[in-house]
Amino acid sequence: MNHELKKLLLHRLQVIGDKSAREKNPEEHLRQLQIVSEAISHWHVTHRSNIPAQLNHYLIQASYDKALDFISKP
Repeated sequence: MNHELKKLLLHRLQVIGDKSAREKNPEEHLRQLQIVSEAISHWHVTHRSNIPAQLNHYLIQASYDKALDFISKP
C-alpha cells in the first residue's frame, strides 16, 4: 500500500525538479504537477482509514516531503 504512495510522492518530486520541462512548457509542467497531486489526493481518500495518524496528518496538510520521510523509515 505505501509502495504506491511512495511512487506517487517520488514522481511529484521528479516533476517539480524538472526545470527544463518547466522552462519549455510551463503550462504542461503545471498540468503534470496537478495530475500527480490529484493522484496523491485520490490515494489518500482511498486509504485514509488504514494509514497511521501521523501519515494522515501529513497528507491532509500536503506536507508531502514529510509524508515521504515517514513512509521511507524502516
